[in-house]
Amino acid sequence: MSRVGKLPVNVPAGVDVSIKDSNISVKGTGGTLQLTLNSLVKVVNDAGKLSFQPANDSREADAMSGTMRQLVNNMVVGVTQGFEKKLSLIGVGYKAQAAGAKLNLAVGYSHPVNIDMPAGISVATPTPTEILIKGADRQRVGQIAAEIRAVRPPEPYKGKGIRYADEKITIKETKKK
Repeated sequence: MSRVGKLPVNVPAGVDVSIKDSNISVKGTGGTLQLTLNSLVKVVNDAGKLSFQPANDSREADAMSGTMRQLVNNMVVGVTQGFEKKLSLIGVGYKAQAAGAKLNLAVGYSHPVNIDMPAGISVATPTPTEILIKGADRQRVGQIAAEIRAVRPPEPYKGKGIRYADEKITIKETKKK
């Protein structure tokens, strides 16, 4: 069995987990998240501990038990603490401004780039060159961060562009005569 799948998910106080039919719903202070359960995994709620067992002895069921366990654990962490991604803008004149559920970027194009945030995702700009994305759903936070980074990815010669705060860019050497 998967090593990750063997560990139970502890449900803290204030978090409500309900398993109905083939859906699992996690509700907490950060919001409500839902996930469709895989038929290869059996979920057992035992007094605040969720355990995941494979439904049969196949390799797919074993792998899926670990996957489902981690997805539900991310849901529990998301509704209690939340997830965040930090982006940095590197370049002369590059700046970002958060206005409600919109993010306005000036990153060297002839026009400003406006990005609408979906429900459940909040964006903040502590400084004009930093973007902070927060939300309860880990996958959506990462996807929005990747879409913002794709507006102007870091280029390899000067390193200008939008990058994750912990990302290291390898700078290439220019051609010599």
